[in-house]
Amino acid sequence: MRFSRPLLVPLAIAIALLGAACGDDDTDTTAASDGDGSGGRTIDVRMADNDFDPAGIEVEQGETVTFVFENTGAVAHDAFVGDAEAQAEHEAEMNEGEGAMDGEMGDHGATDDDAVTLEAGATGELTYTFDEAGQLEVGCHQPGHYDAGMKIRVTVT
Repeated sequence: MRFSRPLLVPLAIAIALLGAACGDDDTDTTAASDGDGSGGRTIDVRMADNDFDPAGIEVEQGETVTFVFENTGAVAHDAFVGDAEAQAEHEAEMNEGEGAMDGEMGDHGATDDDAVTLEAGATGELTYTFDEAGQLEVGCHQPGHYDAGMKIRVTVT
């Protein structure tokens, strides 16, 4: 079969557009290795003053996610992973002691597996495996931030 030249140009453009439409989209989540060979997903999270972006994510039970936090705000922010009860306990712990308010986890915070604290302008990572289905949150427990709504809703299916 022989194509005429006028038909080849529109055909080439259509193929190029189809290829672009099927390519990667620009989202906050990308496939990546979590470093232990089991695979995983990386989610970029922007921390601003009293705000996380994205505000909600969905993960699968058993999925390991590496959160890459960038604190673009003017003050320290932290990120703690847990259900509503764990968030309430962590909030109380952060408000108990003097060292809990300065961005250091110390004795009043969570283990490195559950939380990270970043000063303004800093970037850090937190890797977490979502073992059980249900609703969790990533909350910031610097003074007033959690109460102001600085949290990410995590739906584990």
